[in-house]
Amino acid sequence: MDTVLSRLPRQTNENVLVGFDKADDAGVYRLSDDLAVVQTVDFFTPIVDDPYTFGQITAANSLSDIYAMGGKPISALSIVAYPEKGDLDVLSEILRGGFDKMAEAGCAIIGGHSVADPEIKFGYAVTGTISPKRILTNSGAQPHDSLVLTKKIGTGVLATALKHDAVSDAHLAAAVASMCQLDQKAAEIALRFRTHALTDITGFGLLGHAREMAVGSGVGLEIDAYSVCFLDGALDAVRAGHVPGGLNRNREFVSCAVEMRAKLSPEQETLLYDPQTSGGLLVALDSSDSRLLLVILRDLGIPAAVIGRVTDAPKPPIVVV
Repeated sequence: MDTVLSRLPRQTNENVLVGFDKADDAGVYRLSDDLAVVQTVDFFTPIVDDPYTFGQITAANSLSDIYAMGGKPISALSIVAYPEKGDLDVLSEILRGGFDKMAEAGCAIIGGHSVADPEIKFGYAVTGTISPKRILTNSGAQPHDSLVLTKKIGTGVLATALKHDAVSDAHLAAAVASMCQLDQKAAEIALRFRTHALTDITGFGLLGHAREMAVGSGVGLEIDAYSVCFLDGALDAVRAGHVPGGLNRNREFVSCAVEMRAKLSPEQETLLYDPQTSGGLLVALDSSDSRLLLVILRDLGIPAAVIGRVTDAPKPPIVVV
């Protein structure tokens, strides 16, 4: 997609504060000096068997891009692709799951669009509000910042293991709970501190999104691999060969920007590229604020961890220690 978008002309609208020419989580359009809208869209095929849970996960995943910009979601449009003769009770449960999660976020579903498709796909286009003076992009990280990650990783390999009926109920339940957890509280609290950059960890994996932050900010990121927390069962899933195709594509694209100094097992290194669904936030903030941020997040049950620091721009931009 980057290759295709690079062929399009650059926008000249002065009110587009963040557009598709930026590798960011959502677009931002200024309405006035004090108000802008932040917009995103995301949809995908089922990654769990339960339709209600799938609806919840898709909603949480769609909302995370708004939170990752420092915005407040206000409305959403549903996107549905569903078999023409599919079970309508299943579709109803998918929509109900999404509705309940959007209601939890205080985001109104105001419409949507559906098409007949033999493969189920579901998601949302979400609109939020934001102050033009307080937009958190993925390109504002500063040297000496701390890096905080707010969720464990491993949802990609666990979802792949589920397709092969090779994940325990307990490990699946933990992954589902993580994917259903909104990034709302983590983002709201991060905004109280001297946060300089913010992004959510989704399809490009931890190292893929870290690369975007490093390149966009003109800095280097030093990732402490032993501080990155994995979901229970994720390492076992990799050992058993349950690796999604997106993970291999992430590694192929990103590994040239990574210096792997840490002596990791193959499974640990693999998970650093694992594509996440409704993953956590990667926060770059003033290092003196990181400890208090961590305490507050953990008190709320958010499994945050300091996983590294921002450095002056080295080559390559990511160093894993």
